[in-house]
This record gives sequence, structure tokens and C-alpha cells, in this order.
Amino acid sequence: MRAPQQDRSRVTRQRLLEATVDSLVEFGWSATTVAVVAQRAGVSRGAAQHHFPTREDLITAALEFMFDSRMEQARREVTELPEGNGRTEAVIGRLVDYYTGTLFKAALQVWTAAAADPELRARILPLEERFGRVAHRTAIESLGVDDSDPTVRRLVQATLDLARGLGLADILTDDSRRRTEIVRCWSAQLDAALTSLAPATPPASPAL
Repeated sequence: MRAPQQDRSRVTRQRLLEATVDSLVEFGWSATTVAVVAQRAGVSRGAAQHHFPTREDLITAALEFMFDSRMEQARREVTELPEGNGRTEAVIGRLVDYYTGTLFKAALQVWTAAAADPELRARILPLEERFGRVAHRTAIESLGVDDSDPTVRRLVQATLDLARGLGLADILTDDSRRRTEIVRCWSAQLDAALTSLAPATPPASPAL
């Protein structure tokens, strides 16, 4: 009996986490209460509080769960990226997709609330720092560059900042047409910069 109970518990927990993210996007921080999330997930409020005693517990767990899921998906997608021409643009396009997606929109609601709530900010800051580190590492791995070079590191960070800014621009209106042009332009600039920084291939040894 223990295994089915554990399975049901995992399913309930996942439904609550997914419902939390959807509620944040649709209703915002203030309206995303435990009761609202429980109703959306189709479970009792008591069941929700069994898993997550407070709203803050629920929301931070939901963001972490969805971020981990998204980053795992990003790692799998690396194998689908084109080699050579077009890879940089494909990588940047996927980074921008992340920052214009559901998870970013949900996180933005929490980040805004945390700016005016010291206790919430203390919970969110470590999560934001972790998100930033993992996003940076994922970008480095996808681009196939060495971030021990300070210039490379700054270029990648600027790319992430650009992606975040484009995500913010997409909150109120559909910014997809302008975003596509910016991604194309920045990809060409980044590709040229990274190529110029790449170590030259050593000449072949002369035949004896």
C-alpha cells in the first residue's frame, strides 16, 4: 500500500506546483493563495497545506520545481542545436524563449512582491542567485565557449540580460516581431565577437 500512497502524494504535489505557476501568471501574486491553488489543482486545502504549510513554501517550491524541469529540458535540447552556422542564433532564441515563457512570467510576480517584503526577499534571493548561475552555465555549455575568458563571460552575461529585458518587454504586449529582429542582430554580433576571441588553430607540423 505504501508505494501507491507515495505515488498519489507525488502526483498531488506536482499538481499543486504546476497550479501555483499557472495561478501566478493568470492572477498575480496577491490572488495566488493556498486555497486558490488547491481548488485549481483539484485537491483540498488541507491536502495542500500538508505538503506546503505556508503560501511562501508553496510558491518558492513551485518556482524551483518548474525551473529545474525547464533546465533539464534545455540540457536535452542541446543535442538538437545545429552545428556551425546558425548555432549561436538558435541558442539565443531558446534563451529568449525561456525569458518570455510561463516560468519567467510567474517568477516576475514573485520578484516584484519580494522587492517590498523583506521576509519574502530573504527566501527569494538565494533562489534567484541559483537561477542566474544555472542559466549562465547552460548558456556557456550550449554555445560551447570557455567562460574563463573574462570577455566571453561578460558577453554571455550581456546575452542573458538582453534575454531578460526582452522578456519584460513581452509582459504587456506581443513583442515577437521586434524580438526576432533583435535576436538575429545580436546573434551576428555575438558570433563575430566569440569567433574573434577563439584561439587560433595551430599550424600543422611539416611533413618529414
